[in-house]
Formats: sequence, C-alpha cells, structure tokens
Amino acid sequence: MKPHPINKQRIPGGLYGSLVGDALGVPVEFAGREARTKDPVLGMRAYGVHHQPAGTWSDDGSLLLCAVESLVEKGFDAQDMGERFLQWFELGHWAAHGLVFDIGIATRQALLRIRNGTPALQAGGRGVYDNGNGSLMRILPVALASLEQDDNTFMTRISQASVITHGHPRSQMACVFHGLVVRGLVRGANPQSALANAQADFQRLYADEEELGTFRDLLHSDLASRPEIHIHSSGYVIDTLTASLWCLLSTTSFSDCVLKAVNLGDDTDTTGCVAGGLAGLHYGFDAIPAEWRLALPRQQDLKILVGQFEKNSAAKTHVNHS
Repeated sequence: MKPHPINKQRIPGGLYGSLVGDALGVPVEFAGREARTKDPVLGMRAYGVHHQPAGTWSDDGSLLLCAVESLVEKGFDAQDMGERFLQWFELGHWAAHGLVFDIGIATRQALLRIRNGTPALQAGGRGVYDNGNGSLMRILPVALASLEQDDNTFMTRISQASVITHGHPRSQMACVFHGLVVRGLVRGANPQSALANAQADFQRLYADEEELGTFRDLLHSDLASRPEIHIHSSGYVIDTLTASLWCLLSTTSFSDCVLKAVNLGDDTDTTGCVAGGLAGLHYGFDAIPAEWRLALPRQQDLKILVGQFEKNSAAKTHVNHS
C-alpha cells in the first residue's frame, strides 16, 4: 500500500480535484446512467451538453473558488461570501471563461434575494424541497479553513456557509457531515476510518436533531459494499453526499474515483466535484493526472488563489510537512 501523501499536497489536491471532477462531468450532465454505461467518460471531453471547451468547470467550481477567495481576503464572512457568489451570477466572477451557463434553482433564488437586499444568512430557502446539492458542492474550502476550530465553531461556520443558498437543516447537516470526513482525511485517516470517525462525531453533535434519521443509511450501513444500483446520483444533497463517499470508498486512485462518480450519470458535474475534492484530499495533488489538471482554464489565476489559500491554512494549522 502506498503511503499517504504529505500534508502539503492535501489542500491543493482537494481544490484542484474538485475542479477536475466538475469539469469531467460538465459535458455529460443530465444524461442517465445507461448512457454512461454505453459511452463511459474516460477523460476530459469538449463541448457536450453545455457546449463548453474541455476542462471547463461549472457553477460548482465557480462558487467554490468564490468561497476560497472570500476566505483568503476576509476570513470567514458569510455576507462577503454571498456577495461574491452574486458577483459570479451577475458578472461571471470566477467563471471558467467569464460566462455563467448553469445554475441551480435554489441557488438562483437565493442570489436574487441577496441582490434585493436580503442578508446572506437569511437568503437560502428553508423548505424541505430546498435540499439540492448546491451548498455541498462548494463547502470544501470552508471546512478546510476551519480545521483548527472547536466542534461548535466548525459546525457553525459550515452551516452558515450552507445557509447562504440552502437553509434547510438537512442541507446544513449534510455539509457538516462532509466537513467531518474532510477533517479526517486531512489528518491522514484512510477513507474508511475518516467515515467511521465522522459517523461517530455526527451522531454525537446532532443527537437531539430530528433530521438525524434522514442520515440513517450513511450512519449505519456498510457503504463501501453497497451495490451500485442502490447508489443514486440525482441533485438531492443526500444522494450526492452518499454517492461521492461511495466512490471514494470503493476505488483506490484519484482517477478511478472521479470517473466512477461521473459515470454514475445524472448530476455528473456535482458528483464529480464532491468526489474529486475528497479524492484529492486523500491521494494528494500529484495523484491528479496532469493532462486533466492542465486542461483547466485560468491556470495562473488558480495557482495564485490556491497558493494564497494554502499559505493561510498552513499558518493556522499545525501540520507535518516532512
């Protein structure tokens, strides 16, 4: 078994891994699993459903990068983060090519509320049908920037970041569950151990939350061995969280994880983005195929932003770089 990568590879691995997974899924978004079985994605494709060049990330990657920029420049500030999301929506800020070609309904509604003066922490929908994956797809940087916080602050920051677009407790909790797995992976746990620790911490932290039952399958089943037919890849936040973890647990390389995620079909960019972020944390930056990483646009912009975020995180986190 290969040793875990040194810690300094994990943060850029997670961020670039998210963008790569997103970009792999963009050309085939919305097509079902049967289509991917017949014509599996094996690498970066050009054009496809959104008519974008190969390597183009979607709203997932753009909002994730807006979150990174906000954390670098302002620390954790939900209002600033929400306003940067609005800059993306209105001006193409951190869009791959300056164009907004995809946005979820709940995210759009929330950003319109922010435009009209609603505070960011009140903008996300609170209804049971507002539990799409639009906050989960961009939550990774908030977890990474909060690793040294106590459990309550860690939960609160992640929840508040979710609420900007997705305010239902289920969405907030899904983001926190993801964050707990992230915390384990960054600290060097293997995926199975990171999940087991996250399960235990999650049940402790939300012991009195009535939504806890929604996470029953994630908390009590042997996820790694679940048949693919029982893994759903819709835009529902629980489906995306489950599918992404399943892909990480049931593969042994970055490439296999993200391709497995995309080839589940349906919401391919987001499943690819979330799975790619987790796999990038676990396997490290160097495990991302260079041809995929270099297909991403805005290479210099990414290098600068990720470098700034990594420097800030290193200053706050006591990690072993040897």
